[in-house]
Amino acid sequence: MIWQKLKSFFGGGTTEGVFHEEWVVLLEENVPLYARLPEELRLRLNERIGQFIATTRFEGCGGLELTEEMILTVAAQACLLVLHREGRPYPKLKVVYLYPSTFRSVWKQVDALGIVTEEEVSRLGESWERGTVVLSWDSVEHGARNVFDAHNVTFHEFAHQLDHEDGATDGAPGLPCRDSYRSWARVFQENYDEFLQKTEDGKKTVLNSYGATNPAEFFAVATETFFEKPRQLARRRPELYEEMKKYYRLDPREYFKK
Repeated sequence: MIWQKLKSFFGGGTTEGVFHEEWVVLLEENVPLYARLPEELRLRLNERIGQFIATTRFEGCGGLELTEEMILTVAAQACLLVLHREGRPYPKLKVVYLYPSTFRSVWKQVDALGIVTEEEVSRLGESWERGTVVLSWDSVEHGARNVFDAHNVTFHEFAHQLDHEDGATDGAPGLPCRDSYRSWARVFQENYDEFLQKTEDGKKTVLNSYGATNPAEFFAVATETFFEKPRQLARRRPELYEEMKKYYRLDPREYFKK
């Protein structure tokens, strides 16, 4: 099994000396953001990729046979979100399931009377609170290669994983202190409310309208936009951009100068 082989290779992590050059070439082609990073951040990302693969199981579903390319492409994007985090990249994550393309999932909804309805829907990705991410490979590949459209299913679902970590999936990931939560809550609520109004009015925004679904989706969509349309987000929603920059400890505008 290819994941077990990679896991065995990485063990508890990786360093510059053992991250194969062919993997660097692969990621430069599959993940253009990787190629844009300064050298010191690329080396840090290589290390995080190794830690991620060593601690997160990968399984192919729907007849998909996993390859090194698939695992590394997912891992690189997931780890970009936690590049400066210490310890395990995603401590609560257990497994990533990859389907070849869109997959079917049961969607449950509870109405005001407590009545539960279920509906089967098509999905590009899902993130579960109990430590699971489900992705369609063709969406992962397309989202990684197009670095300017702010549609990236891997960023989106792993943003949800970050949101899950403090318990409530509410658009507020784990933050370092009470002041950080106060600032985050104010900025996100103001931007979310304004975004909802613009969406209802049919006005064009830098954020995808799917972010109007709820605060959790707003955070996930904002993450996609932060990494793939950083200049536009910073220009149109500067306070939101600053909160995202503080949280991720990155400024993607720097990588779009190339």
